[in-house]
Amino acid sequence: MNIVDLIFERSTAAHPAVVSPELQLTFGELQSRMNACAQRMNADPAWPGKIRPRIGLGAPNGADYIVLALAILKQNACFVPIPAELTASERAQLAKSTALDVIVFAKNAEDWRIEAVTHDSPPAFDESALEALNPAFIRFSSGTTGTSKGIVISHETLLGRITAANEGLRIGPQDRVLWVLPMAHHFAVSIILYLYHGATTILAPASDPKVMLAMMREHEATVMYGSPYHYTMLSGQPDAAVLGSLRLAVSTAFALTNEVADLFASKTGLHLTQGMGIIEAGLPILNLEHAKDKPTSIGKPLPAFEIKLDDGELLLRGPGVFDAYLAPWQPREAILRDGWFATGDIAEVDEDGCLYLRGRVRSVINVGGLKCFPEEVEAVLRGHPGVKAVRITARAHPALGAMPVAEIIAVDAEAPPPVIELRKLCQERLSAYKVPLFYTFVSELPLTASGKLRRY
Repeated sequence: MNIVDLIFERSTAAHPAVVSPELQLTFGELQSRMNACAQRMNADPAWPGKIRPRIGLGAPNGADYIVLALAILKQNACFVPIPAELTASERAQLAKSTALDVIVFAKNAEDWRIEAVTHDSPPAFDESALEALNPAFIRFSSGTTGTSKGIVISHETLLGRITAANEGLRIGPQDRVLWVLPMAHHFAVSIILYLYHGATTILAPASDPKVMLAMMREHEATVMYGSPYHYTMLSGQPDAAVLGSLRLAVSTAFALTNEVADLFASKTGLHLTQGMGIIEAGLPILNLEHAKDKPTSIGKPLPAFEIKLDDGELLLRGPGVFDAYLAPWQPREAILRDGWFATGDIAEVDEDGCLYLRGRVRSVINVGGLKCFPEEVEAVLRGHPGVKAVRITARAHPALGAMPVAEIIAVDAEAPPPVIELRKLCQERLSAYKVPLFYTFVSELPLTASGKLRRY
């Protein structure tokens, strides 16, 4: 089975599939453009001559990203998105962790090159076991290094999750979805869902609220998928009220606050629907019933899912749960707890059955929908000769949800290293969103009984 074949078997050729400022494609045009791109890729001498090769894609957001990604999937290759914000070292680590065969570096669907990837050691996973899954995607929840596990999603699992998610979203050919999120982080669960269910995806520039609203009006958007940052930005526009014509505005990527929810409702008359999107399971939980009176709740599980709490940790089960962690190789059956997936989120349930996320079992910091692991940042800062010890924690940020901040014990308390040096070191080694916002020098750091850093 190939999810791309199913998309075009179900589609109407003349129906609009993708609309962007630079390009508009019907489903028929999208299929033709995809097929032409796939043929060119396959004919390129650098294209790997193996069953289900692993293909990285580095490309800008836009209609052609969809063309390129579908062209890769069409050839039964395993698609590995490469986020644009990765540094060269992070990109190299991703290529190594997934044992990529090649990377497609693209400006658009016509202007791209295929670059072979060489490795100095064999893959840290069972290639035959991976191939047997019929893998469609490998994605890292953090988008970066080995601190995070690669998540494998097969074509069959992808179909299961987009079908289950749509029991809540109810997206169909009548819908036009205004899209502003980064493709490399959300393509598998969102764009594929819209295409499979025959909707039109309107690609708007995420940094320009005026263009977003103009495209919404022009193409009569019915659904929007965005983060609290985007909804805050749009609420500040004089004509924000036009958003009230949407039938559904889904808030995802990071936690929705009462302030953002109230601001958006006051400007548009529409209440934001928060959902819990998780790469391991898709969109299992959505606040469809209480968006007005409980905007900070992620809602209730969709019909195909069940949830329970285990010592406060949210567990779920249902269709579309990922197939394996890549390295070290762990198939789904070895990860689930008696059939339940442990999300790592601490949650509470109120008297109406609405779920609220209260924190993470582990220490990951969610920065505008991108995940930052404190251990990775700490390792960089400890590389400075003037740093004896460091702790990275999260500080609330009104637009991004949270930002990392650093507490540092200096080797010489009387002459601590200049903050400008520490920030420069981080900027050289880390993606911009991982660079700490503030640096504070302290005399000691809180430790657990076993001598490890206490993070909360």
